[in-house]
Amino acid sequence: MADPIQVDLEKCTGCGLCVKACPFDAVTVVDKKAAIDERCVLCSACVQACPTEAIRIERREVKVDLSAYRDVWVFAEVGEGCAKGVSFELLGKASELAKELKQQVCAVLLGHEVRRYADILAENGAGRVFVAEHELLARYNTDLYSTVISGLIMKHRPNIVLFPATKLGRDLAPRVAATVGLGLTADCTGLSIHDGMLLQTRPAFGGNIMADILCPHTRPQMATVRPNVMPKPVPRRGMKAGIVDVPVKIDQKSIRVHVKEQVKTCAVGGKKIEESDVVVAGGRAACEGDGFEVLQKLADELNGVVGASRVAIDMNRKPKSVQVGQSGITVSPKLYVVCGVSGAIQHTVGMRGSKLVVAVNTDPGATIFEFSQYGIVGDLFQVIPALTAEIRKRKGR
Repeated sequence: MADPIQVDLEKCTGCGLCVKACPFDAVTVVDKKAAIDERCVLCSACVQACPTEAIRIERREVKVDLSAYRDVWVFAEVGEGCAKGVSFELLGKASELAKELKQQVCAVLLGHEVRRYADILAENGAGRVFVAEHELLARYNTDLYSTVISGLIMKHRPNIVLFPATKLGRDLAPRVAATVGLGLTADCTGLSIHDGMLLQTRPAFGGNIMADILCPHTRPQMATVRPNVMPKPVPRRGMKAGIVDVPVKIDQKSIRVHVKEQVKTCAVGGKKIEESDVVVAGGRAACEGDGFEVLQKLADELNGVVGASRVAIDMNRKPKSVQVGQSGITVSPKLYVVCGVSGAIQHTVGMRGSKLVVAVNTDPGATIFEFSQYGIVGDLFQVIPALTAEIRKRKGR
C-alpha cells in the first residue's frame, strides 16, 4: 500500500520551506529533495508550505476501526491571564460523556507559559492535559494552532473533540476539521451519548427547528459548543492531571499570517454581556424613542448590562457585541429582563440558560411568556421606569 504522504521528486526543488513549516521535525532535505520520516502525523503543514505542490497527502476513504479511538478531548481556551469559563463548561460536559463511554477526559493547552493552568483544568474534570508551549503560540494564530492540534489528533486518536464556539474556536475548529478530513457540527446547544455515539444538537433552518446529528462512520466526532449553555462543574480541589508535554518546533519564517493589532469592542471597565449576572434586553419596541436609554437605567440599578435582539442590531440601535440569540451571544445570567421581544426561537435559544426570566410585552399571547417565570403585560415605557423607581426607593435613594 502506498504511503499516504508522498513527495514528487520531479517537482521538489529542495527549497527547505517544508522543513521550516513542520512543527514535528519530521521533514529533512536529502540530496536536495524533501524526505519525510516516521515522525510525520499528516498535519499537512508541509503541503501548505510547498510552493511547487510537490508534497501531497492521500486521505484514503477506508473503514475506520472505531474502537481505536478513545477519550473525550476539550480544547481549553486561555487568555488575559486566566482559563476561559467556557473551558470549564466543556470539561463538565466532557466528564458526563466520558463517564458514559468509560473513557478519559483530556484537555489540550496551547500557548506560552500555559502549564500553570493544568491544575485548574484538572480540578474541573481533566484527567490528562496535553501541553504545547512555544513563545510563538502566545498569540493565537490559525495556522500554528490548527497544525499542532491536527497533529495531536492524528497521533493520539481521540473519540470526541470539543471546541468552544467563541471567536477563536469558530475559527480554529473548521480549520482542524478540514485538515484531518472530518466533519464538524457547529454551535451545538446540547450533547449526549446515543448508542455509543455523540448525539450533537444544534439549531437549524434559521433556528426554527433543533437538529440532532450523528457521525457513525468517522472519528473523532468534532463539535463546537456555545458558551453559557452547559453548566460549570463543581471544582474538585486538589485534583491533579497527567501532563503530556508536546514538543513544538516553529520557524518564524514559516508563519504566513502576522497579527499587527488587536482591537477590543468592549469598553474599558465595561462588563461583557456573557459574563454579567443581570441582563436587560430589548427588542423592536425598545428601538422606539429612548427605549434603550430606559433599559440602561434599570440595568445600572441592577449592576447589569443591556442586551438586544437582532432587530435592534439591524436597526443600528445597539452594537453586535450585545446581541442575544442564535446569531449572537448565548447568556446565562441570574436575572434576564426581556422587553418588547416576541419570543422567536432565534432569540430564546440564546437566553434559555437564564436562571430567572422576567418578560415585558404588550401582547398577552406573546411566545416569550412561555420562557418566563414572571410576565408583565404592559408598555415597557411605563413598566420599566416604574420598576426602576421602585428599586431606587428600596435602596433608599
